[in-house]
Amino acid sequence: MRSTPPTPASKPTREKTAIQVIERMMNLLDALAAHSDPVSLKELARATGLHPSTAHRILNDMVVGRFVDRGEQPGSYRLGMRLLELGNLVKGRLSVREAALEPMRELHRRTGQTVNLSVRQGDEIVYVERSYSERSGMQVVRAIGGRAPLHLTSSGKLFLAYDDPRVVRSYATRTGLAGHTRNSITELVRLERELSLVRARGFARDNEELEPGVRCIAAAVRDDSGRIIAGLSVSAPSERMQDDWIDDLRSTAAKISARLGHSGASAASADAH
Repeated sequence: MRSTPPTPASKPTREKTAIQVIERMMNLLDALAAHSDPVSLKELARATGLHPSTAHRILNDMVVGRFVDRGEQPGSYRLGMRLLELGNLVKGRLSVREAALEPMRELHRRTGQTVNLSVRQGDEIVYVERSYSERSGMQVVRAIGGRAPLHLTSSGKLFLAYDDPRVVRSYATRTGLAGHTRNSITELVRLERELSLVRARGFARDNEELEPGVRCIAAAVRDDSGRIIAGLSVSAPSERMQDDWIDDLRSTAAKISARLGHSGASAASADAH
């Protein structure tokens, strides 16, 4: 008895997408993921229920985006390196969040102020975790998942401070260094001077540059290679910010870094690259 090609309905249930081509692309990725070796176009079309010409067209687009690589045999495909790159980014964010949760709560209990964990995504930082209480007296404007420009935030300045100067200049040109408040740094010369201070001090400040009435201090969280992967910051109403918190902030960031395998000796070499 002749078998019929499986249909999407016979696969593990997944909520349907609004765009058909994306659903087809995900079905192809699932089919590729089921094999350790390159898979032929014929087998992929059979596994997904797609016409070979349709599967071929979508696979070619995914090859361009590096989500799929061509196999050594003509007409065969395998998962691409771009998926590994994206997976490592997600893994890094999840692991740093897990490592940071308890130290963040402890720092919040000691300061009574909002403690933020943020990661870099292109020209912005993204807030991935936060510890705060209503009694801190500050309205939390940017919730988890919120974004902000690098040059307007203490955590963002940490990432810029260890970028190559050419990369910083490119960032300034690309973004125009748009400001949000009268304290925002909107000139490249001022930004470069600020980043020099960050490197010298080992922490960064936001002096009401993103939100009026709110100041922040941030220290770097590093991975086992010494690379900065997150910024840990304390946010407070301007009149409540205390420099006494800096050492506690830096030691907390170091504690999180240690949980991620950072020994403290590799930072200089990582920053040099």
